[in-house]
Amino acid sequence: MLKKLLVIISFALIISGCSGKPKLVIYTWSDMFPQEILTGFETETGIKLRYVNFDTNETMMAKLKAAKGGRYDLVIADDYMLENVIREGLVQKLDFSQLSNYSNINPLYQKQFYDPKDDFIIPYGAGVQTIVYDPEKINFKIDRYLDLWHPDLAQRVGIIDNFRVINGMALKVMGHSYNTNDQNVIREAGEFLNMLAPNIRLIRDDKLDDELVSGEVYVAVMYTSQVTMAKMERPDLEIVFPEEGIGFGIMGAFIPSKAPNPDAAHAFLNYILDAERGALCFMELGYYSTFSASDPFIDDEYRDFLTLPEDFMDLDSMEKIQNISPEAEALHSRIWTEFKSATGR
Repeated sequence: MLKKLLVIISFALIISGCSGKPKLVIYTWSDMFPQEILTGFETETGIKLRYVNFDTNETMMAKLKAAKGGRYDLVIADDYMLENVIREGLVQKLDFSQLSNYSNINPLYQKQFYDPKDDFIIPYGAGVQTIVYDPEKINFKIDRYLDLWHPDLAQRVGIIDNFRVINGMALKVMGHSYNTNDQNVIREAGEFLNMLAPNIRLIRDDKLDDELVSGEVYVAVMYTSQVTMAKMERPDLEIVFPEEGIGFGIMGAFIPSKAPNPDAAHAFLNYILDAERGALCFMELGYYSTFSASDPFIDDEYRDFLTLPEDFMDLDSMEKIQNISPEAEALHSRIWTEFKSATGR
């Protein structure tokens, strides 16, 4: 009897951690939440939080598959990868009885292609691929992706290090979908993209906004969070929603299928779904607010950047980057390698 009791106690300690407190392991990119949210959650719930970072969606997927849907309690990833984890059975259904703040979500960001019945995903931040430029440094108006090929921009353009976005930019200029599987079309777009190489000064995901603010580059294709930070530093910068069409993406939180502590994950989701806490999260994150109840609590200086412009409230007019065939994906990857080589990287 004593031996059985010791086994039960040992198992409980494994679940809750050596301190005896319940644990929550969050797996996502860095800087996704304000520290006051993380600290406040631990203080108010008694749940000890461990924050683990990944660098890419693909890294996350590999680790989650290796763990067979275990190890992590809450994951936040991009929309196309959400589709993959659901298809692979690596996600569990949400328990809405534990989400009293669920109605605070903006319905605009629900019933997406990756989760049409809203069974699995809590949307957490959304954004568009946007051009931002310094009008004092450029003597012509930029309205389109195509303008980035202008010869006056030699060695003055910065772009994010995301081949589906940047290769997709060339596809959009040529009038095609981001998600085409036509390899001839993808090759033609790759040839056109290579013509942009002389204009590229920087290819980087991290802190590209700093390079635009400092004048290292005059124009950049950036994520929404970077656009927000750049505009906060330099209100004179111009934002462009390209005429060829806007790429739109949503990040989402999910609970892995064999999460050790799903109740703790639900508790954290409900905590950030609170309207005022959600506003704090989005002001830190710099992406569009996906909780409509949070919008009124976003500070005035951020509101123009963190709520989707009224002109673009119809998300059907935007295109989301989705999964394509393995052959098309491999071709995109080769084109991207060739393009980076042509820019000297």
